[in-house]
Amino acid sequence: MALGREFDPRERLSLGQKLADVNWLLLLLLCLAATFGFAMLYSAANGSFSPWASRQLLRFGAGLLLLLAVALVDIRFWFRYAYALYALALALLAGVELMGVVGMGAKRWLDLGLFQLQPSEIMKVALILALARYFHGIAHEDIGRIPLLLVPLAITAAPAALVIRQPDLGTAALIVMVAVAMFFLAGVRFWKFALGGTVVLAAVPLAWRFVLHDYQRQRVLIYLNPESDPLGAGYHIMQSKIALGSGGLFGKGFMLGTQSHLNFLPEQQTDFIFTMLAEEFGLVGCLALLGLYLLILAYGFAIALRARSQFARLLAMGVMVTFFLYIFINIAMVTGLVPVVGVPLPLVSYGGTALMTLLVSFGLVVSSYIHRDVLIARRPDFNGP
Repeated sequence: MALGREFDPRERLSLGQKLADVNWLLLLLLCLAATFGFAMLYSAANGSFSPWASRQLLRFGAGLLLLLAVALVDIRFWFRYAYALYALALALLAGVELMGVVGMGAKRWLDLGLFQLQPSEIMKVALILALARYFHGIAHEDIGRIPLLLVPLAITAAPAALVIRQPDLGTAALIVMVAVAMFFLAGVRFWKFALGGTVVLAAVPLAWRFVLHDYQRQRVLIYLNPESDPLGAGYHIMQSKIALGSGGLFGKGFMLGTQSHLNFLPEQQTDFIFTMLAEEFGLVGCLALLGLYLLILAYGFAIALRARSQFARLLAMGVMVTFFLYIFINIAMVTGLVPVVGVPLPLVSYGGTALMTLLVSFGLVVSSYIHRDVLIARRPDFNGP
């Protein structure tokens, strides 16, 4: 039932009250996880802060300030402008199609002069905002109606199609998985997912023939049998497995990894940084990072459950599901459980847009906590903050 503004006990939170209500423990956990990344980037550069660790430190510091700024903004602001932010992200994705910068065989970035922007990372947050707003406005008993699901399906399909054209199958798959999680969290019945899964499976042969590029088909084949081309297409995953196993229980020591420092391990500062961590700090170091991730996830989902509005709950849960998917896919990729895709390890892998977008996402989670008692009408009058 839609509730009016008069029931909102946190209508006039001051800046001091909001700062006091920030989840400082969550921010500490994020900083601890990022410290693993700083150390690994320092090691990847053979004991130098340049070129990766110093830039990552600066970006993380700026990202923390941005996180706080986002967190202090009233949650109704993000509700009001959710569709506008989605439209902006979609326009940026379309801009990549028209004037994107090509790198590593794909057109995924926009050159803005001072830096390059990857709109697909921004879209992940914008999609969560748009879907959270849409499902907030639907009564629980109406969630299962097929006509009402056409709009969120279109909201998901548009960016996924643009990202596939870049081509970036990994990010497109991640966008779809986040959307599927949002549908489930909103209350869509299981049989609809089963029906959708059946349609997807039926379309796999067509996608293999007409959608996937040759290198993407090769990735799948190498995933099934990496030993078939150990010096070619299977080289990356073979070297990753060697490095993972050589670390043992306690690792070879900081900056003493042979696979990484002798340049056998590819993309050690980005996609394969978890493998580098395993080689230098062993199983113990990997479990320490995974433990931090688990605490962050538990804290984030606890925040979501405390929110009184459906929008804030879905927003926080959507961010945490995305965070989990990043972790799962990256680690599964470097251990050979899924095909190699360009998904970074959150807070640890080197990156600009991905890191900043992730911290903005956590700003939305913290905003959901600060404004956890704010009630949002299903059809707002837009006279609020």
